[in-house]
Amino acid sequence: MYGVCGSIGLKQIFYTAAIAFFMSFCYTKDMGVICVFVNQKGGVGKTTSAINIGAFVADTGKTVLLVDFDAQGNLSSGIGANPIKPGIYELLSGTASPEEAIKKTAVKNLDVIPASTDLSGAAVELIDQKERNFFLKKALAPIRNRYDYIFIDCPPSLGQLTMNGMAAADLVLIPMQCEYFAMEGLKQLLHTTKRIQENLNPSLAIGGIFFTMYDPRTRLANDVIKLVSATYKETVFNTIIPRNIRLSEAPSYGMPISIYDRQCPGARAYYAISQELIRRISGGKDGA
Repeated sequence: MYGVCGSIGLKQIFYTAAIAFFMSFCYTKDMGVICVFVNQKGGVGKTTSAINIGAFVADTGKTVLLVDFDAQGNLSSGIGANPIKPGIYELLSGTASPEEAIKKTAVKNLDVIPASTDLSGAAVELIDQKERNFFLKKALAPIRNRYDYIFIDCPPSLGQLTMNGMAAADLVLIPMQCEYFAMEGLKQLLHTTKRIQENLNPSLAIGGIFFTMYDPRTRLANDVIKLVSATYKETVFNTIIPRNIRLSEAPSYGMPISIYDRQCPGARAYYAISQELIRRISGGKDGA
């Protein structure tokens, strides 16, 4: 049942990514770290993670920019972005400046570039462009040095928008449900990451894999955690995000969990994983 995570080829991909992770932090102190949240499977807590990790990192005094790169705009509504235009589509198309696209949030040090349904046409518009995989990278280049961290939330696919996100990023963060099919998706995602490293972004590294929506009562969830942790070792975050109703409620109020209910189990988990992420990055970047 679990052979999908144990193949020799997949382990080779993992070790290549792990080496890249520890050697990739050659940034200058005025250069922000760009992390992209990716999983082609929907409903794994990707957007929730981008919002809440971003908010807790901002709470430490670091400057953070959230980039909603999904036409569904869930990150934008979940963080209370208003108005959503101009946003990332207008920034990509050159009809808005970064100053016009960036919006403040209720969290100090946390900004957002929102997305609207207009972004759904971007993938089609980019197909015939020579530099179609680098539009987001070019759009973020002028503002990268304004932030300590930039977190990109990609759509649940491995299409053109996600390719742009991975081409622009330093680190891939992979939220993963504790399910069998999630392990199959992880294998595909790591293969895609390897291709991006080889063809578009040699400095891209796996920043970490973390588990979401964990229910300790199920045997499958515990088996998946044990197997993935044994296979990917240090790449797996220690913190596990539990299934928590307060995490589901917070986006409907346009708030990160750090504001909505800071003491709930989900908030405590996202605080812990944000600290893990900072420690991982600060191990290779002075002043992070």
